[in-house]
Amino acid sequence: MIDRDHALPLTRQAEILELSRGSLYYVPVPVSKADLSAMRLIDKLHTEYPFAGARMLRDMLRDRGYPMGRRHVARLMRLMGIEALYRKKRLSQRNPEHQVFPYLLRNLKIDRPDQVWAADISYIPMREGFLYLCAILDWATRKVLTWRLSNSLTSDFCIDALEEAFAKFGRPGIFNTDQGCQFTDGDFIKALKARDVEISMDGKGAWRDNVFVERFWRTIKYEEVYLRAYESVSEAKYFIGRYIDFYNQERPHSSLDSRTPDAVYFKQPTKLAA
Repeated sequence: MIDRDHALPLTRQAEILELSRGSLYYVPVPVSKADLSAMRLIDKLHTEYPFAGARMLRDMLRDRGYPMGRRHVARLMRLMGIEALYRKKRLSQRNPEHQVFPYLLRNLKIDRPDQVWAADISYIPMREGFLYLCAILDWATRKVLTWRLSNSLTSDFCIDALEEAFAKFGRPGIFNTDQGCQFTDGDFIKALKARDVEISMDGKGAWRDNVFVERFWRTIKYEEVYLRAYESVSEAKYFIGRYIDFYNQERPHSSLDSRTPDAVYFKQPTKLAA
């Protein structure tokens, strides 16, 4: 966790924890323990029933011992950055001053590594508080290329993940995101254009345009996040990082003929059955 009284400069602490530098200047708004508990349940319900809006979630919460009104539920959903999928699930509203790009993946055959990368952000509950996780995936192989945690929805932690992906894996032909302000931010777009990457953005309300990333969120939440209650940023970083290594290196995917993302991405030979 960031210690403002430590001898290490704040920027160096952020680098060590791999947190966004913008979060250093974020002043958190206190969230009650009751609301944090409700938000954890809302996140689980939203993952299981992504079509549920504030009214439906209100009724589900009441049935589970969390009596609250629709407006209260809607406020928590805004704080978490989620909306029912029949509208548009995203962690941030589009900035009307930012440029939006057309969706380029419709009817495109995606069958090789680095043809298309995709990025998204998801809410991560902790025992006290919450974080946001940005992940960049290779579309064809499902490999998580890079990821970053932040306690605020600034764009810099997404840019840090993008720059690391470029440094480690080169560049994709196409980069796909939603229309959230983090991904339409001028510096994020500039980084893509500087490497001649084609930019693709999901259509408004078309969550299936980035469906493989949505599936990854469901997988990591049920197989890792919901099984723990992270006590600190460093603990969340450790366990999420450990799970992503497992996901890339050991977890077989039926859509990849039971191979792992790393095996397909790095074109490793198929192991012969014993």
